[in-house]
Amino acid sequence: MADYLFPVLPQPAAAIRGSSLLYPVRRMFFVGRNYESHATEMGVKPDKEEPFYFTKTPSAVVASGTAIAYPPGTRNFHYEMELVVALGGPAFQVEQSQALKTVYGYACGLDMTRRDLQSQAREKSRPWDLGKDVEQSAVLSALVPAIEIGHPSRGHIELKVNGEVRQSADISEMINSVPELIAHLSQFYHLDAGDLIYTGTPAGVGAVVTGDLIEGRIEGIGDIRLTIL
Repeated sequence: MADYLFPVLPQPAAAIRGSSLLYPVRRMFFVGRNYESHATEMGVKPDKEEPFYFTKTPSAVVASGTAIAYPPGTRNFHYEMELVVALGGPAFQVEQSQALKTVYGYACGLDMTRRDLQSQAREKSRPWDLGKDVEQSAVLSALVPAIEIGHPSRGHIELKVNGEVRQSADISEMINSVPELIAHLSQFYHLDAGDLIYTGTPAGVGAVVTGDLIEGRIEGIGDIRLTIL
């Protein structure tokens, strides 16, 4: 057994609804501007030419119900409510028609973002890491296995801040569907069990402040909750 220079952190993992087992998180891919309404509010013309992605460190995962500190280096910390896809097996250069066979389940997710730093990086054509790969910024509800709910292609997605609705849409409004995203991403990566895909957020993103309560839900999948300390 190997000896390490310093203690090894626990494996990032997600709860599974109705099970004592945990889903180990291997990698996380986030789809940018995958709802026309959100692309428009961000001042970008939406298109379906090709999806694009950014990543976060798996250690950024925190469970729904967590209270997190307002992060350093920002004055404009935003929520983004998203459908999350959890893969359950290998996916490399798969066809759209076969893509859903690689899905283990689905969850609700929050992609928390230092919007001011992201905007500054975008204006300078620089990577988004400081804006997106924020500690405790990948909030995740319990996974719901696809064997129980199938593969939802529509359903109401909603987010509230302190009880006020801020985001309200349907996952059917995604520019690129789940099969399209898996098929496309698998052209560049050997995807496998443990990989999560956050599929983008609808319009209505906005800032939160200390003391805010964020609550979201996706019809047929579940709920998510986050408090900002």
